[in-house]
Amino acid sequence: MANSVGDGAYYVTSALYFTHVVGLAPGRVGLGLTVAWAVGSLVGVPLERLADRRGPRGTAVLLALATAAAVASFLVVRGFLPFVLAACAYASAQSGLAAARQALLAGLIPAGERTGLLAHLQSTLNAGLAVGAGLGGLALHAGTRAAYLGVFALDAVSFLLCAALLLRLPAVTHLAVHRSHGLGVLRDRPYVLVTFLNTVLLLRMPLLSLGIPLWITERTEAPAWLVSALFVLNTGAVMVFQVRMARGVTGLASATRAIRRSGLVMLASCAVFALSSGVSPWVAVGALVAGAVLQVVAEMQQSAGSWQLAFGLAPADRMGEYQGFFGTGVTVARTMGPLVLTALLVGWGTPGWLLLGGVMLAASYAMGPATRWATATADPSKEAVRQPVPVN
Repeated sequence: MANSVGDGAYYVTSALYFTHVVGLAPGRVGLGLTVAWAVGSLVGVPLERLADRRGPRGTAVLLALATAAAVASFLVVRGFLPFVLAACAYASAQSGLAAARQALLAGLIPAGERTGLLAHLQSTLNAGLAVGAGLGGLALHAGTRAAYLGVFALDAVSFLLCAALLLRLPAVTHLAVHRSHGLGVLRDRPYVLVTFLNTVLLLRMPLLSLGIPLWITERTEAPAWLVSALFVLNTGAVMVFQVRMARGVTGLASATRAIRRSGLVMLASCAVFALSSGVSPWVAVGALVAGAVLQVVAEMQQSAGSWQLAFGLAPADRMGEYQGFFGTGVTVARTMGPLVLTALLVGWGTPGWLLLGGVMLAASYAMGPATRWATATADPSKEAVRQPVPVN
């Protein structure tokens, strides 16, 4: 909750802050963020290994403080190069922090309870994003430099609060970390394949923030305010129903079934979204709302299944490294998604929607064989039944 309130305010104001206050061209902002997330995904790997070797709680606290410092540095950035450096520091700390927190969760929570807890966390995250987005909206309404700076200060403070809260959690005993080849998790080909397939499914992430807004404004007669309404619909649905949707996911088999169902629902969602083009405004509104409902159902199913796979297929003694690698799918989706979705949806129209849905359906059905391959080739010495024990 602490992070998501600050992040929600940051998400809705950052683009205008960097262009209107810092004075960067939109193209340079996009280039800088792409470079930053690419660097963050690379730097995140040694940070993730640090969580395995030095303990996830201490690593998470340090990275939360580093993220707060990176956000605070945005307050004094006044040029392109300083912006890129600050963004790289932010993305690197964020990537490492996400992996360290996942590793901490794996050490404190029994395997059978993780997916349910992650569902609760996802609901809480969406509630915080909604509150933060409201605060960011106030800053946008004010439109002053001071209001924007206040949002970034709020985000920095939220990470300081996160660090303080992490310190209140128990430490986790270290498992003996097996020395691995320099490529680390990349040698685990089944896990790499599962991560790749999950990355394809994560193309839904920029769909709500970029793909659908562009589709509405460029290809339909629906009013522009519907973009905000669909965001509220998505956030509210996840907040209310994510826990319930995750209850049936208790193992690898149920996780792959949930992901297969998500692929089918996502294909239906894409087909319904495509129907909103070339019709009257209110018919378009109806189709877009129906498509958004199907999309959020697919999102909740895919999230629950992927959480289970991410933990269930990772060795217990390298949880931070594996969770960090699995989390790079989010970075890749954020980086490549805008390019892919713009080309498919705005460029191709209805065929693009159907191709997107077909690709996601294929990825969801391929997850079952990939998971079975990962299970069949697992090293018995690394099975996750050896859970770390909390140390007070």
